[in-house]
Amino acid sequence: MSGDQNTLYKQADAEFAPAIARLARAMERDQEKARDLEQDIHCELWRSFARFDGKCALSTWVYRVAHNVAADHIGSTTRRPDAVALDEIEDLPIAGDAEDEAAENHAIARIHALIRQLPAVDAQVILLWLEGQSGKEIAEITGINLNAINVRIHRIKSMLTKEFEQPEPTGADHE
Repeated sequence: MSGDQNTLYKQADAEFAPAIARLARAMERDQEKARDLEQDIHCELWRSFARFDGKCALSTWVYRVAHNVAADHIGSTTRRPDAVALDEIEDLPIAGDAEDEAAENHAIARIHALIRQLPAVDAQVILLWLEGQSGKEIAEITGINLNAINVRIHRIKSMLTKEFEQPEPTGADHE
């Protein structure tokens, strides 16, 4: 693939900035730390284009770099499985019913909290799947074989489903 570092970065930023922002917010509950993670991803992405040889799709490269930076970030900090505040979640389209919108926001916050409790590689796999990446693309990005990716996705989806079938603990139940 031809193009200099700045051109490649500008193209990647234009196409993938929203996904990078969602990844940062999903991996880091603290709003300031999520912004720092997002900025770290963008910096590393720009640096990485000096090594980009075009042997994989631009999307594969971007997601690989972004998820590697996020995994390093999570690995270097203490995990906090607390719930995400609703005001820290990406703005969603306005629902016709305020209760539906609140329930959807709450569900997304629960999913983010559950994802933050997963091992980094599982969080990476399910976040890529939620971003619409195919099993093959996730395998290319993570370096894990396709069968293992499919098993992980199935296992994580089952775990998330099971968590949503159980009533959510109340304040008194947490202790």
